[in-house]
Amino acid sequence: MITGYSVETIRRAEDALPELLESGELMGRAARGLARLTSGRMRDRGFRRVTGLVGPGNNGADTLYAIARLARRGFDATAVCVDPESSPTVSAAAERARSRGARVLTGDGAEALTAIARAEVVLDGITGIGGRPGLPPFARPWVDAIPDRTWVIAVDTPSGQPVDGGPVVADAVFADETVTFGAPKAVHLMPSTEPTCGILTVLDIGLDLEDATPIVVRLTPDDVPALWPVPSAEDDKYSRGVLGLIAGGARYTGAAVLASTAAVTAGTGMVRYVGPQAPTDLVRQAVPEAVPGEGRVQAWCIGSGLDPEATGEGAAEQLAAARAALASDLPVVLDAGGLDLLDGPRGAPTLLTPHAGECARALTRLRGRTTALTRAEVEADPLEHARLLARLTGATVLLKGAVTHVVDAEGPVHVHDDAPAWLATAGSGDVLAGLVGTLLAAGLDPTRAASLGVLVHGRAAEHANPGGPVRALAVAHAIGPTVAALLR
Repeated sequence: MITGYSVETIRRAEDALPELLESGELMGRAARGLARLTSGRMRDRGFRRVTGLVGPGNNGADTLYAIARLARRGFDATAVCVDPESSPTVSAAAERARSRGARVLTGDGAEALTAIARAEVVLDGITGIGGRPGLPPFARPWVDAIPDRTWVIAVDTPSGQPVDGGPVVADAVFADETVTFGAPKAVHLMPSTEPTCGILTVLDIGLDLEDATPIVVRLTPDDVPALWPVPSAEDDKYSRGVLGLIAGGARYTGAAVLASTAAVTAGTGMVRYVGPQAPTDLVRQAVPEAVPGEGRVQAWCIGSGLDPEATGEGAAEQLAAARAALASDLPVVLDAGGLDLLDGPRGAPTLLTPHAGECARALTRLRGRTTALTRAEVEADPLEHARLLARLTGATVLLKGAVTHVVDAEGPVHVHDDAPAWLATAGSGDVLAGLVGTLLAAGLDPTRAASLGVLVHGRAAEHANPGGPVRALAVAHAIGPTVAALLR
């Protein structure tokens, strides 16, 4: 599990070490680590010339101290400063750099710009974690002078990018590599800005974040063995979790097959399927393990392929079962048509799995807007709209897309963008609903069920046909082998 922290949290962790902060030891640790990594990169590539871009803050001082160390190690080291006397800390660092043989230049004159253009490596110390989105005016000529061939190492964060997360900023640094101190920040892990950081190295400088709450979480395959509900010898089909599935109808009969197939291959103890005759017949044939009809369950999965406006045979009975399940005190996954049945918060754990269009429709309805929110508006700021839907409903929201966001009303966002683009295919959402419903029935909380399910869903798509097109049913069948591989 990779966790990213807010600027406020990092500041508090630094302030909890006053002796190290006031003595300059924290800065010394950062500068030593930065110099060591930069030196290694330069020796590996046969580089000799390095230029540091130095802003007025502590990141500028970190960069200057690193430049001093690189000069002492024999590299051709230069620092370009907005003002080498901007603070006592920067002034002391500039003096150290000069004493070790580095050139310290001021401003954006010809000599400074030439030093940037000649550099084989540039250290970006323009702004730090306190910086605002966008480059300060003094730094724009510096960044414009960096050749495309130059290896850019961002110090802590790429200057000008939103440190606590947000859309990527064009008027900012795009680094080949980032060296951050203490722990990752949101900018390093959010899919919108992660590419601007390049390779990420986290240097341990002694911050204690054990009890801190992250703002971004990314599960990795290594997390699966600890999180997946593996049965013991004492388990039976009921204790492993029975999933009630209300999905499919006369129009979208296949959704019932996809969701139920995903559930049984994910390892649910039993699937109880509730639906009209046509999808029931398909489920009987394709998923003989599924049991038609209502009965005792540990969680419900409602809505894949469900049309609340349907009037055909069995539609009214299915809709009544869906409303009764929603009114129960059991955990519920609401997907697709099931989202239209939710009018507000419910008292039991609830997971919503909309795509951008469904999220827009739900927000329009729940907020009573006369002007409909559009899919494009949700896609422009998916995290904000997912968070809003979570606040309005009290539910966990799994907003599907090329980047999937899992959020509650408060707390960290779980992000995933590692699924293959081939997964953007009809029916893949039905498979995901059955998968996360299985995890909910096994006792996982909605956030963990959603995040773990998304990870396995993406891996199963790759497992089904590595590097090529994949159909939703193949993803459903690949879930079991994928989980087994991850558990190994």
